[in-house]
Amino acid sequence: MTPGITALEYHKRRSKLAASLPNNSIAILAASDTKYRSGAVFYEFHQDSNFFYLTGFNEPEATAVIQKVGQSGSGDYIFHLFVRPKDVKAESWDGARSGTQAALDVFNADHTGDISKLSSLLSPIIAGASEVFTDFSDTRSSFSKFFTGDSSHHEFQKMLQDSKAKPLRPFLNELRVFKSEAEVALMLSAGRISGRALTNAMCTKWKTEKELNAFLDYQFKIGGCDTTAYIPVIAGGKHALKIHYVRNDDVLHDGDMVLVDAGGEVGGYITDITRTWPVSGKFSNAQKELYNTILDVQRSSISLCRQSANISLDKIHKITEQGLLEGLKQLGFDMSGNAMDILFPHHVGHYIGLDVHDCPGYPRTGPLKAGQCVTVEPGIYVPNEDRWPKHFRGLGIRIEDSICVRDDSPLVLTAEAAKKIEDIEALRD
Repeated sequence: MTPGITALEYHKRRSKLAASLPNNSIAILAASDTKYRSGAVFYEFHQDSNFFYLTGFNEPEATAVIQKVGQSGSGDYIFHLFVRPKDVKAESWDGARSGTQAALDVFNADHTGDISKLSSLLSPIIAGASEVFTDFSDTRSSFSKFFTGDSSHHEFQKMLQDSKAKPLRPFLNELRVFKSEAEVALMLSAGRISGRALTNAMCTKWKTEKELNAFLDYQFKIGGCDTTAYIPVIAGGKHALKIHYVRNDDVLHDGDMVLVDAGGEVGGYITDITRTWPVSGKFSNAQKELYNTILDVQRSSISLCRQSANISLDKIHKITEQGLLEGLKQLGFDMSGNAMDILFPHHVGHYIGLDVHDCPGYPRTGPLKAGQCVTVEPGIYVPNEDRWPKHFRGLGIRIEDSICVRDDSPLVLTAEAAKKIEDIEALRD
């Protein structure tokens, strides 16, 4: 169903969710909507991550219900998957649909039905459940289209309110934050392809951010990625001081550096990479000093991404912050007052997986465990102000890798993106 992920793994995910739910309860999930840029012009479809995690179904207009059966702690469940039926006319415009028979035969649903009849299909399931778990506020629009024109939608909302529906996301975060070997393999593939693309980009002197952006997009896809993982940051010179600069349309100048935060997606899974290198291919002395300070701290922080270190992502952030502070002092920075908040304004890392910021709401306070995947991304962004040493002003440098936590040593998923100064400079020789 998903390259690298078996039907059995999807079954095990649903079973683990069922085991965590109360007796006779249900979980309801909706697929993402097709989103439109204007009129009939649509954006690239991206499936809801929780829905995809449990079903592997990658089409809009679908709803899944995981119905817990059996005793407390049992992983027994009934899987309902309601989808668009086959439709020759619609498919002649929009391409093939899986249809209800494939919901049974390919996606292993126990029961299926026409999504246009969702109200009547869901009503008895909800009525018979002891508890309902859903992130309805996230999927309201997905449900709404199937109830437009009568009172059914309001009845459905009331049905959920009467059932005292509770959030589903915390249950799925607990599952999704630990990656299987198959998931790690997909992320490693995304990391290798993306890393090679960034290294290849360093070989050329680019004239504009737009050209570099286009090259990376091509490299990701020709290398084997399905699509880009997120809107990239291609930030030359002063633009690197803006953490989420995504205009990517300015000229690149000799003497400046370019900060590139970009990655590809494979089978729905992503890796997150940032590299910063000189436009000319050669680092100035100031660029070398600041870059190596950040790189040394990043390597030290990556080494802590192992279960045996018994350390949280928040604690790694504090250690990273202290390492950067000491390094900047040695470079002549006055680190008094709010200096660190200005120079390093973001967290050192976040969880990754199906989403760039995976498992939203999952805390960064607990010790990292084997199977969790995170980023490590220290960065320093020096405003062009008298407060800072003159030769570092205007420099923005971030170095980011994606890491899979193991028992005794971290697995760097993005190791093929060059990051040593000597390796980067050698690419232009």
